[in-house]
Amino acid sequence: MKKSLIMLAVAASIVVAGFVGVAQAQKAKKVVYVSSEKATFKPMHGEGGPSMDVLRGDPDKGPHATFTKFAPGYDAGWHTHTNDVSCLVNKGAYLYKDDAGEKRVGPGEYIFVPGGHKHWSGGDKTEGALFYQEGSGKFDLIAAK
Repeated sequence: MKKSLIMLAVAASIVVAGFVGVAQAQKAKKVVYVSSEKATFKPMHGEGGPSMDVLRGDPDKGPHATFTKFAPGYDAGWHTHTNDVSCLVNKGAYLYKDDAGEKRVGPGEYIFVPGGHKHWSGGDKTEGALFYQEGSGKFDLIAAK
């Protein structure tokens, strides 16, 4: 009898936990609309560097999507990211270099940078860059040696 009650309590706890998880997932699924023209950008590392408007997720904790801006002439230096990063440029140009060469990623163009891939990036000297960015996990920038 005691075993049956314990098993019933465990099963009930699992069902309740499942309902809570489903409710949270349903709550998180909603239509999100943000115009990059009206986005609220917050500096990542002080003035003159990149700034972000978080659209979903949390770049400090896990997967995320942002509008990201590079100021004109911004230079991120040679670096890697732990997780994959995808960018679709809206305005200006995202400048990119790796051992294979240089790319100027302009409006309507996309670039995927796998986690751990050493590269350099920056913003166009005149316009900077405004781009939609998705990260497969927490965002970081690890200076390359």
